[in-house]
Order: sequence, then C-alpha cells, then structure tokens
Amino acid sequence: MDEIEVEAVDTLDPGVARDTAEYVLYGGKGGVGKTTMAAATALASANDGTATLVVSTDPAHSLSDTLEFDVPSRPARVREDAPLWAVEIDPDDALSQAGMFGQDGGFAGGLDSLLGGAAGDTAEDAAMMPGADEAAAMQLLLEYMDDERFDRVVVDTAPTGHTLRLLELPEVMDSMVGRLMQLRDRLGGMMEGLSGMFGGDDDATEEDQFGDLDAVKERVQRLRAVLTDPTRTDFRVVLVPEEMSVLEAQRLTDRLDEFGVPVGTVVVNRVMEPLADAVDVPDEAFVEPNPEGCEFCSRRWDVQQAALAEAQDLFREYDVKRVPLLADEVRGEQPLRVVAACLD
Repeated sequence: MDEIEVEAVDTLDPGVARDTAEYVLYGGKGGVGKTTMAAATALASANDGTATLVVSTDPAHSLSDTLEFDVPSRPARVREDAPLWAVEIDPDDALSQAGMFGQDGGFAGGLDSLLGGAAGDTAEDAAMMPGADEAAAMQLLLEYMDDERFDRVVVDTAPTGHTLRLLELPEVMDSMVGRLMQLRDRLGGMMEGLSGMFGGDDDATEEDQFGDLDAVKERVQRLRAVLTDPTRTDFRVVLVPEEMSVLEAQRLTDRLDEFGVPVGTVVVNRVMEPLADAVDVPDEAFVEPNPEGCEFCSRRWDVQQAALAEAQDLFREYDVKRVPLLADEVRGEQPLRVVAACLD
C-alpha cells in the first residue's frame, strides 16, 4: 500500500504557533475538529506571549470540554501563566444584546407593516437575511475583534451552512440598509417607527433614528474589510480524510473565494498516519493502523488514502496540514500542544 508522506514535526516547544494574522477563523463541516484546531492555535499563540482570545460561535459549545475550562458567554481568562482568554457566544444572549435586530429578529415583517406594504424588495431582502441570532453573534464577534486587550482572535466557527450565512450577512445587510436609507430619504416621517426595531426608544430624535442606520452600515462595511484583508485574516478550512468531507471543503473554499475571504490553510484532521519523528511525544499518543491484520483498518486506510490523494490535488494551491488520529480525545493542554505542532 502506498503511503502519502507526512511532514515531521521538529519541536513541541510551547511557542509552536507563530501566526501573523490578527484573526484566524476555522471553518468546515460539523464534527471535523474545528474546535480542536481553534483551541490548539489559541493556546500555542498565548504560550508564545501573544494576548489571544478564542471565540466559539458553534452552537455545540464544545470549547469548554476541549480546554477543560468552563468557558462563559463573556471573555474570561483561561490561564494565569499565559495570556489566553476564551468565550462561547450564546445565540440567545447575543440576540438580547443586539438591539438593532429586536428581540425576535422580526425585522422584515415589522418593516413591511410599518410602511403599509410599501417596503417592497427591501422587506423581501430582510426576510432573506440570516437568522437574527447568527447576525447578533457576528455583531458580538466584531466587538471582540475590536477589543484592545487581544492581539489575536481565533474563531471556532459554526458548521459550514451557518458560516456561509454569516459571511453572506455583510452583502445582505449592506443591500438592505442601503434600501432603508433610500426609503428614509423618500418617506421621512413614516420611518420614525424604525427606531424600535433598531433598539431605540420612542423619544429618540430623527437624527438618532437615522444615525442607527448609518451605524449598521458602517459595521457591515468594517466587517467586510476585516474578512477580506489577507494581511489581517486567515480562514482555515478543516476536513477529515473522507471523500464527502473533501468535496464539502472544496465547496467552502470556492464560496470563500467568491466572498474574497483569504484561505491560507487546509487542515486534514484524524489522518491514520503517526508522526513518528515528533519529539517528546509518546508513541501511545497516536493510533497507527494495521492494514495487514485488521480488515476494518485496511478498509479505512484505503478510504483515507484515496481522500488524501484527492485533497492533495484539489487543494494544491493551499498550505495543507495533516493532523494525525490520536489515541485519545483531544482535551487539555498536552494533546492540544501536539495538534498545534502539526499546524505549525
């Protein structure tokens, strides 16, 4: 059986991850290991002395288990000996803070009712907007990106479908807010009720109400600028060595390219190939397949080798990293350091 060469890891020094991007986002299908990669990257970054926040927007909330730390819904310091913070964005909590979407996110219906059906395409665009909870989560993410306490923000994104809807948010909201501003100019007083949907109060001045629209548009533009800046953002796609996962990762990289979001790295996780040359790593940390004596291992080996070959061909323009299948769950610092070494 032909083996695909695995790059050896030279060191497991705590400072293995020296990423230059301010914002590192991990995306991919659910269950491929995005949380593990984000936690490993953030831990290595913090061990290197960089003030780092790891953010999970995944509703599964597995970051707490991975870090072995009860991660709250506000940034909290994970360790005293390294500048590492963590936060799990709770969609309901985020929505309650996002006044610009209202408590139930019913923006489109409220707008159309307010204008007596005159909203037309604007209401239709608003109805196509991602769920209000996702939009609110992105608003909180922007807040954390601006937080001066952190020099790097590592994001464990929700599964592919949610991530794409979040990435569509700037375009959808930009179009929607632009139309609202046109309606505002045309209809003047009829737009007074908009303040309620944007979290304002009934006594707000017209300038305050209209300023909310301008603020939303500014946030949308700033988000787009951050996500599409290759000097600041690195989106990393995670997959496992199976054909369906490879194909979904290809679709994700294609969509990210359409959005102008820079993808620098593709991570293939749970590869049944040990990194035998990795120093200070016990042999029992890895699962080494026995294709000759185990039919299951043999068949899985063949599946993985075929998927790896396909991934190698499809993603040859990216930096492809392989993370081996570990014998135990990746929980806590030592296994996360092993993963971080593979990502370096």
